[in-house]
Amino acid sequence: MFDSIYTSVVTPSQFFIMAAASLITGFLYAWIMSFRIRSTKRFFTVTALIPFVVAAVITFVNGNIGAGVAIGGAFSLIRFRSAQGSADEIAAILVAMGSGIAFGMGYIAYGIVILVCLAVIYMLLNLAPLFEHKSMAADQLLRITIPESLEYNGTFDDIFAHYLKSIENAGVKTTGMGSMFRLSYKVRMKDPSEEKAFIDELRTKNGNLEISLLPYTETQNQL
Repeated sequence: MFDSIYTSVVTPSQFFIMAAASLITGFLYAWIMSFRIRSTKRFFTVTALIPFVVAAVITFVNGNIGAGVAIGGAFSLIRFRSAQGSADEIAAILVAMGSGIAFGMGYIAYGIVILVCLAVIYMLLNLAPLFEHKSMAADQLLRITIPESLEYNGTFDDIFAHYLKSIENAGVKTTGMGSMFRLSYKVRMKDPSEEKAFIDELRTKNGNLEISLLPYTETQNQL
């Protein structure tokens, strides 16, 4: 059952068995992962097809060094211009590629086990209350836009001291063709119910320009 279906020469029937197994299991894997990864329909489709694509490449190489070098050169010409993915999306793609290698070598059962079992394990780990620290959930990203003429060092210190439990400077950049500054801070409120009062007091000092207070994530903090 766990032996490779391939012989020294891959027959059409063997290839179609591999294709059917990788496509069916790939779509099942993508469907299971979709319950935990909130992504686009395009990502779902790509994740479902990756096992078959990788398996087809491995099958066609099949120990041929020349073909392997040629395929490697072809892939090196591809430039990916997609946005940075989340950890969940990257993990999903790596698992799909790993199973594709198993399918491409003819180990159908191993490929199915990799996809289905890891998808189930991933869901169980996400459901388990692991590393869910309340303090991490309380962190927020504060962005304050101020006019160029305002000296921002120390301007908001009294407001910060009154409303914030902790604050960490996350950077500053110019915006509006250099006519304004955007200050970024990683903050934690003393009392989340005072969020509106906090923003209202900031508005009195920044000239009523844009202020945002968002849940903090490492990838979100792009100045």
